[in-house]
Amino acid sequence: MVNIIKTHTTITVYGIPHCDTVKKAMLWLKKEKIDFVFHNFRESGITAAKLQTWCKQAGWEQILNKKSTTWRNLSPEQQADVTTQKAAVQVMLNHHSIIKRPVIEYHEKILVGFNEAKYEQEFK
Repeated sequence: MVNIIKTHTTITVYGIPHCDTVKKAMLWLKKEKIDFVFHNFRESGITAAKLQTWCKQAGWEQILNKKSTTWRNLSPEQQADVTTQKAAVQVMLNHHSIIKRPVIEYHEKILVGFNEAKYEQEFK
């Protein structure tokens, strides 16, 4: 019997290593024997161009995590200023932990957050 390992074009998981949601996503990918590379945007950074691409694909409202502690720690004025993609990207560049995690890139698509049912649909 041949053990077939699922292979895809490069899959990149963006996030921070201590985030529980990122851990769940990476554990799921490993369990399913799906190869990926991890990009720690706290250490390696993230570019405005990358954030703009994600925002165009998913909408900046999906990428900016308004439920995060980082968002709640912004002043009401800073929060009120985030009404456009340009403003959201600037906040995400200044505060990486406000980016919803993980963001998974593959086949020129992205998945935002961890949703096992969605992962099953996309990767199987």
